[in-house]
Amino acid sequence: MKRHETILIVDFGSQVTQLIARRIREAGVYAEIVAPGKAPGMIDDPRVRGIVLSGGPSSVYDEGAPGLDDVVLAARVPILGICYGMQLLVQRTGGRVEQAAEREFGRAELEHEATSRLLAGWPRRSTVWMSHGDSIVSLPPGMRRVGWTDSAPYAVVEDIGRNRYGVQFHPEVSHTEHGAHLLATFAREICGCSGDWSMAAYEREAIEETRAQVGPDDLVICGLSGGVDSSVMALLVHRAIGDRLRCIFVDNGLLRKNEARDVVSTFRDRYRIPVEAVDARERFLSRLRGVADPEEKRRRIGHTFIEVFEEAARRVGGRFLAQGTIYPDRIESTSIVGKSATIKTHHNVGGLPERMQLELIEPLKWLFKDEVRELGRGLGLDEAFVARHPFPGPGLAVRCLGEVTAERLEILREADAIFREELERSGEMQRTSQAFAVLLPVRTVGVMGDGRTYEAVIALRSVNTDDFMTADWSRLPWDLLGRVAGRIVGEVRGINRVVYDVTSKPPATIEWE
Repeated sequence: MKRHETILIVDFGSQVTQLIARRIREAGVYAEIVAPGKAPGMIDDPRVRGIVLSGGPSSVYDEGAPGLDDVVLAARVPILGICYGMQLLVQRTGGRVEQAAEREFGRAELEHEATSRLLAGWPRRSTVWMSHGDSIVSLPPGMRRVGWTDSAPYAVVEDIGRNRYGVQFHPEVSHTEHGAHLLATFAREICGCSGDWSMAAYEREAIEETRAQVGPDDLVICGLSGGVDSSVMALLVHRAIGDRLRCIFVDNGLLRKNEARDVVSTFRDRYRIPVEAVDARERFLSRLRGVADPEEKRRRIGHTFIEVFEEAARRVGGRFLAQGTIYPDRIESTSIVGKSATIKTHHNVGGLPERMQLELIEPLKWLFKDEVRELGRGLGLDEAFVARHPFPGPGLAVRCLGEVTAERLEILREADAIFREELERSGEMQRTSQAFAVLLPVRTVGVMGDGRTYEAVIALRSVNTDDFMTADWSRLPWDLLGRVAGRIVGEVRGINRVVYDVTSKPPATIEWE
């Protein structure tokens, strides 16, 4: 990737660090997240124009709490500390931090001085989002208070002479009014970034890099699922190397209604991209027979997918494997503080590059999901694919609670299709972030016609979210829900009851398994 002006984000373990990067990128400035131990080695990179120290769950006094390296502290560029990052910055430069009488969590009213550089353009009073257990009780020499709340006397601090800034609240979350403006001010005004980050530029760079990596006679294979990431990746690589891209679409029998047909026909006929469709429905179903545990479902689906894809890839041939890995995948698979998470094997064709001696191409690896969608629109990807709701890697298997059978999948597939059709017809699909049906492993008594029934239950789930880290249940119109329920019970044999999930995330997750 071209060397863009960069804001380096040192991640101290906050659950919303990715939002800092997204907000800064929305201001046209590239932001990159690194673990504390890697930051010192990147400080001297001339593209680094500023540093953000993220929040985190630790106290600065905890044993083993992540620290701030002297190299970072002595950086020639502006530094912004957020929550834990602010407390660490203050403590390391001569201030004092103490445990608060009680943890502050939620909205607070911020007031600030008109002379604040960081809060330039803010109203004198605004709402911010707090989440901290420690508080600053004194500032280091040269640093002054410019913002405060009732419970946080040092809510915003500045040391303009040393170009150091700190906020006790979280500007990256949507609950903070004008938070995106603060991060843009830091990146553009304080750090002096011109704003050279755009998807149009990224498209050109990714195409150039792909052409440079792939020789003139080499073939590239990729797994095409029809999801946003794999679809954009396929279009981008095809734009770079043409028909030397060979897509493999695996029909695992766990897809939504007509999905396999629509994906294959769209990419073959509309985009003229070679696609080999593999019908592996029976193999996947046989591997899932008798399995109810969701993690065992994932394991078997992942292993079977690798097996099927490997067979198809050997038939097609090729030296390179293109994957739709995006930036959050890479962040979540590395250790920031504590034990590393593992990318699920079904997500990115896990293990195949090593097993088949394939060289990896990941043209989306620096992008967040919203950037991938923007890139897809620029490449001409149909809006039905660009705006597609997230779909789990194991497909309907983790929305079919209990054992997965062909009969139960067909019931779920039909119910899900009705729900999505009515959402589209009413215009609610575009206003929701993710919506789907779940088949429950229970049966209930009902009355249909003149007879008693004992049949299955469908749960409907629809959420609204900006980042999928938190989500609220969708307040869908009652007449819409009634119409969906009536159609499902009337048209899908085997269902006599429909319920609607009104649980937010947290405490629930978006998916049921």
